Amino acid sequence: MNVSKAEYQNMKADIVKDMIFRLMDEHRLSMQEAFDAVYSSRLFEKLNNPSTGLYFQSSGYVFSYLKDELGY
Repeated sequence: MNVSKAEYQNMKADIVKDMIFRLMDEHRLSMQEAFDAVYSSRLFEKLNNPSTGLYFQSSGYVFSYLKDELGY
């Protein structure tokens, strides 16, 4: 399925926002710590590549990979 660049950016932003809030809520990270964890992750690099299709997945599914990467 093809999406516009703006749609891709919005979908990615929604996933990132959800992952940040989940880290803050479930793992008691500060907002800064959560931002740093997400934006410095290998998963974020993959999410930035539209060909991976991660932006089509649910935020919970993507978050499970982030938790594995971070050791939670």
